[in-house]
Amino acid sequence: MAQSLPQRMYLLGYDTERNRLDPTSAVVRGPLLRAAAVADLILAGLLTDHGGKAERTAAAGLAPADPFLAKVLEDAPGAKPRRWHAVVDRDWHKAEDIVRDQLATDGTITVGRHRVMGIFPVRDITLADPPQVQGLRERVRDVVLNGQDPAAVPIEDAVLAMLSAEGDVHTVFSAKENRANRSAIKALAAHVDTVLPGLRKAVQYSVAARRSVSG
Repeated sequence: MAQSLPQRMYLLGYDTERNRLDPTSAVVRGPLLRAAAVADLILAGLLTDHGGKAERTAAAGLAPADPFLAKVLEDAPGAKPRRWHAVVDRDWHKAEDIVRDQLATDGTITVGRHRVMGIFPVRDITLADPPQVQGLRERVRDVVLNGQDPAAVPIEDAVLAMLSAEGDVHTVFSAKENRANRSAIKALAAHVDTVLPGLRKAVQYSVAARRSVSG
């Protein structure tokens, strides 16, 4: 798939059987998308870890063409490193709308609207190519469920699997699967921590903050 990591993260949260986004992870979808963007920027060599904080690299003068990635990069000041969780958590509530609109613009999804009880507006999301998303989901699930060595799989898939586990994205891993595969998830987390230090802890902080507020 040609999509960015945030776009793939959004698509992973789509339930292809019920034709809707996963409700369990809805409250943390914004932070997960921001974290996926941070991972994209690190892997592109635009962000790096400096003493446990996010710092722009010399290459960051070349802003990404993707406007969402460019916005997240702007939130990591060039003059002074910022804590990773501050970059992940900043403007989290805007992330879903931006990524959804990107996917709608390129035709990956269509967005309709209706009102529940004639009052409450609800968006209807439809995939243009459900098998493509199902293939993405199975690839990410395999990282954990098929006993693969995390170090031997593409880091992008490892990141998406880690985010799905940390965010309780039940369209990827059910609660039962999360419990049954704790060892594999722990090994995956350790690998991601090595390649992208600070990201997972930032995600945990942001997810915990969102869930505490939602009750």
